[in-house]
Amino acid sequence: MGLIAIGDIHGCAQSLEALLARLAPSSTDHLLFVGDYIDRGPDSKGVIERLLALREEVPCTFLRGNHEAMMIEYLDEGTFELWRMNGGVSTLQSYLRGEDSSEIHIPAAHAEFIRDTKLYHETDDFFFVHAGLKPGRTIAETQNDPDEDVLLWERGHLEAEEVAWEKPVVCGHTPHPKPINREKLILIDTGCVYHMKPGMGRLTAVHLPERTFVDVGYADEG
Repeated sequence: MGLIAIGDIHGCAQSLEALLARLAPSSTDHLLFVGDYIDRGPDSKGVIERLLALREEVPCTFLRGNHEAMMIEYLDEGTFELWRMNGGVSTLQSYLRGEDSSEIHIPAAHAEFIRDTKLYHETDDFFFVHAGLKPGRTIAETQNDPDEDVLLWERGHLEAEEVAWEKPVVCGHTPHPKPINREKLILIDTGCVYHMKPGMGRLTAVHLPERTFVDVGYADEG
């Protein structure tokens, strides 16, 4: 079985489709998505629809990103201000019933998908999380006392010279022009949705344990 981790999609449905075409996953593969399926990009609804269909074809694990966490707060509590500042408007626009409608309809299956995302996933050889982990804490310590803010928002590990982790951590969250591939850290957010910024604009996946990277450029959603 091939294990493939996929970086932050951020509403770029056509880029997701292009990457899946390159990967050509089968039912013997396992696709692990590190979160941030929604926000900022033009078609968050289309991304969720594609992922719902994909999990019927290929074994998938969907991690929660900070953007899914903000959407959950909106769905459960009506809290919108933080989500609005982080691209939530584009997600809600994708759920308008029609071009001339102001009515937003989020299907129950889409809301359930967002709520069912996992905070982390572990295999014998890798630990997967959206943002990262505190560099000075072991993975076991994190699991014994998980802090959702760290799992969804952390960036301190990117500048750390050493980490206390027992195995490599695979994450997204912080966009880089190229993947980071260190002994104990693999970062696969290459800023697909930020295609207007120099060096950004790619959606990246990594085959594990080989650490073979596959990417596609931003696909025009027009």
